[in-house]
Amino acid sequence: MKIYIAGCGGMLGSAFNKVFSDCELKCTDKDVNESWLEYLDFRDTKKYIADVLDFNPDFLFHLGAMTDLEECERLPHEAYQTNAMSVETAVHIANKLNIPLLYIGTGGVFDGKKEVYDDYDLPNPLGVYARSKYAGERYIIEHCKKYFVCRAGWMFGGGNKDKKFVSKILKQLIIENELYIVNNKAGTMTYTMDFAKNVKELIKTDYYGLYNMVCKGSTNRVEIVNYILQVLNLNKNLNIVDSEYFQRQGMFTAPRPNSECLINRKLELRNLNHMRYWQDALLDYLQNEGKDI
Repeated sequence: MKIYIAGCGGMLGSAFNKVFSDCELKCTDKDVNESWLEYLDFRDTKKYIADVLDFNPDFLFHLGAMTDLEECERLPHEAYQTNAMSVETAVHIANKLNIPLLYIGTGGVFDGKKEVYDDYDLPNPLGVYARSKYAGERYIIEHCKKYFVCRAGWMFGGGNKDKKFVSKILKQLIIENELYIVNNKAGTMTYTMDFAKNVKELIKTDYYGLYNMVCKGSTNRVEIVNYILQVLNLNKNLNIVDSEYFQRQGMFTAPRPNSECLINRKLELRNLNHMRYWQDALLDYLQNEGKDI
């Protein structure tokens, strides 16, 4: 199978490049940080279309996104161009070639008023990041002939490409004895390698549609940090704070839902839920990829 992977230079792209190594891949990104990457900014509509059509793949994976919530609030024009308009281009390409499109959604599209969300709950995005991602998701559902929209949660993986919470904590543990951890946000974790492997099984079917695809078990930031400390046998001082603490410091000011907890109801119903419990996935990561951070 020939697969074109757009926006493949980040933590998730690294996992997809490994998991789909038995396929013929063309991996592109605007940040060419690996020998197996070629330059392509998928916001350039004409070049994106021409490059994919020239490769003539059996599948188009649209992975890249602008994911920094504060940056999205500061640069909404760029956020919508990256997270929404480029997706419309991907839909155009997929429909033209009559191939399936894979898009990476987010649990952040919900408003957090419920404790847990399944694939059938209606989103109510709060900020620019969530609204722009939901715009891409909706456009695919309404206009793409064949698609898989897979919603991830709090992502970790990719070694030194990991810029998310787990990576930040591991780096802080090296230089700091005291950590400030938010206690009023809940979510579900997503290990990039498990996600890519589950996608690989899902796309072997023709069960097109939208799927939650997260690790089993809801959690929170404090529980994650305590688990990391336990696995690494470290003793650090944890200061438990609410999200307003960081907002007063001028950090993490973008709106965030209190709960981003997902369950993989549709994957379960189709007997296609291969995602592990978050503790097992995180342990795997800490003992292997996490050493490269």
